Amino acid sequence: MNNYQELWATYFPQFIKNSDKGVQYLMDSSSLVKISADQQIFYPGSQCENYLLLLSGVVKVQIMSETGREVLLYYVRSGDSCVLTTSCLLSGDSYPAEGITETEVSAFAMSSQAFYRCMEQSEFFREFVFKNFSARLSKIIGRMEAVVFDTIDSRICKALLDTGDKIIPKTHQELAYELGSAREVVSRHLKNFEGHGWVSLKRGIVEIINREALRQVCNK
Repeated sequence: MNNYQELWATYFPQFIKNSDKGVQYLMDSSSLVKISADQQIFYPGSQCENYLLLLSGVVKVQIMSETGREVLLYYVRSGDSCVLTTSCLLSGDSYPAEGITETEVSAFAMSSQAFYRCMEQSEFFREFVFKNFSARLSKIIGRMEAVVFDTIDSRICKALLDTGDKIIPKTHQELAYELGSAREVVSRHLKNFEGHGWVSLKRGIVEIINREALRQVCNK
């Protein structure tokens, strides 16, 4: 095995514990890559050449609307793989969206050849890939359902409550981006929440004042 055993044991211990020869080959052929923040790592029409397992950092995957508005699909975080990368490797298609590093990123990179070989030889790896693919796809579908069926009030409340924090250091633009909405729409509803005494708004900060009221909006 290469000299990344400690990293595998920390971030992907299930690989270390597995004695499958295909998995061992995958780990041996992996390389450690580091990418600085604000870098585009794939874009619409680009080909997928590597399978990545994220060790640290955050990658945002987004699409661009015809009007030029960026719409967030999902984030890739530590311990994750990218569902679009998996999809492109399995189908042979090019990327339909773009991936950008939000922070400095560290990841294991395996060539497409190593990925295909391990998929053929390892039942463990096939299960790992498809389980992660299914879980991420379910979350994306859930996000799209929320965009289509939930009210913007409900989506804003859920986004604020899901942080688990009282003080949320996000701008209206950042919230709008995550919700797939326009900043003006989010600002208008947040101002309404502030008028009801549910939140307090400051520059780049939303402070939750009445958590229960926000929960009630989510449950409507």
